Amino acid sequence: MTQIKRNAALVATSAVLLGLTAPLTTSASAAAPSLQWTKCAGTGLDPRQQCATLEVPMDYAHPDGPKIDLAVSRIPSEKPSARRGALLLIAGGPGGTSLDDPSGKGQQLPQDVRDAYDLIGFAPRGNAPSTPVSCGLDHADLALTALRPWPASDGSVTQNMTTARRMSEACARNGGELMRHISTVDNARDIDRIRAALGERKLSAWGVSYGTYIGAVYNQLFPHRTDRIVLDSNGNPDPVRAERAWLEAFEVGVEDNFPEFAKWASAPGNPYRLADTAAEVRPLFLRLAARLDREPIPWPGANPEELNGNVLRQTMLNSFYDPDDYPALAQLILAAQGGAVPPAPQSPPDEVLQNFTAVGAATICNDSAWPRSADVYEKGVAESRAKYPLTAGMPRNAMVCAAWPWQPQQGPVRITDRGPSNVLLVQNERDVATPLSGAKKLREALGRRAVMVTVNSTGHDAYLGNGNACGDETVSRFLATGERPARDTYCR
Repeated sequence: MTQIKRNAALVATSAVLLGLTAPLTTSASAAAPSLQWTKCAGTGLDPRQQCATLEVPMDYAHPDGPKIDLAVSRIPSEKPSARRGALLLIAGGPGGTSLDDPSGKGQQLPQDVRDAYDLIGFAPRGNAPSTPVSCGLDHADLALTALRPWPASDGSVTQNMTTARRMSEACARNGGELMRHISTVDNARDIDRIRAALGERKLSAWGVSYGTYIGAVYNQLFPHRTDRIVLDSNGNPDPVRAERAWLEAFEVGVEDNFPEFAKWASAPGNPYRLADTAAEVRPLFLRLAARLDREPIPWPGANPEELNGNVLRQTMLNSFYDPDDYPALAQLILAAQGGAVPPAPQSPPDEVLQNFTAVGAATICNDSAWPRSADVYEKGVAESRAKYPLTAGMPRNAMVCAAWPWQPQQGPVRITDRGPSNVLLVQNERDVATPLSGAKKLREALGRRAVMVTVNSTGHDAYLGNGNACGDETVSRFLATGERPARDTYCR
């Protein structure tokens, strides 16, 4: 679902299977370890931010077996007399980390929210500086178009299946035992260990993008350990397909967002204007992508070092996460029309991409079973290309999970309406990665437990990001006071 979006770089029991509430003792022991807070490593952090390490089981089915470390951070409540508890910041991805978020996005929170909570971040299992994983992939396989691959220009997935086998073999060879124990359920159980180590009876949370799924699963498994839960930019909690359903949602997400880009790209006075009318932008883009399928042009510094049709499509998709990125997409289109493009923006270091890609692949592939047959993907790609030409079949394509060496150890958790009514969903109306249609599925699954605020805005990350003042005020009021709209609300 979420991304490291700029530069196209950034991508257990029968009770669980039935979606029943897991007993609280499965995660936190009676004598929970306390956290020893010290100065955080790194630069640019708020001097108040502290860091600690928490030891958790690598495999919760064998809690007395090997352990791994989780890196945890906090900025204490700014007004102890108003303190309510701890607010866990849950990042997107899979593959993202919120370790630095108390110093970053947490400081965008209103003062009364920062007074009410300790702001808590963490690096989920597998993410450095927690015990890290890496597949040791070739540089070419660190491209986002390898982790989230596009079919060939004729719709074939043959090369994608080959890439899936190569990447899966590298993960099996280099990833270690921890690769088998990175999943959303494991993340939820880790969160309850963090809660216990903090000494909190209940935990509030703000989950974004993939973090909404972790938050929903945590609230399903440990409902009476949750206080105020904000789920921001929400995916379909499909109880069988999990992340496969999120990838497929890009078809709708791009279609929801392209008209906004087309209006912007045809506006008079826009220095990056692509066409005289919005209606002309879509065929212009499709023609250029088809031309680049046939005749790629060099793109120095990119991975791969060429601008082909699929790289253009991926850049479009990335740019739709935030309307502030529209100019970069338009500039690339204008340059490509002329046959030459400037060097690509600098990508994160390979070491960072190795870690991000390994955690992302492990989570997506371990959460649910993926088809192994190329025929399944060929059929899905053909249907998708016919109905959604902008995404050219990618959302139903074979990725690394098509050849993953391990079977999921449990199925996805079924999200239900059982538990306290303490969830507020906030959702932009036009969101490329987590479209409104998927968010409505989560809202339906939660039933009486939730209220949803739909925001008339474009882009990913609704609260304090690409939303609007009405949505921000509604969420902030809920976090600070517990006041939640009586029913689903539309923020115009």
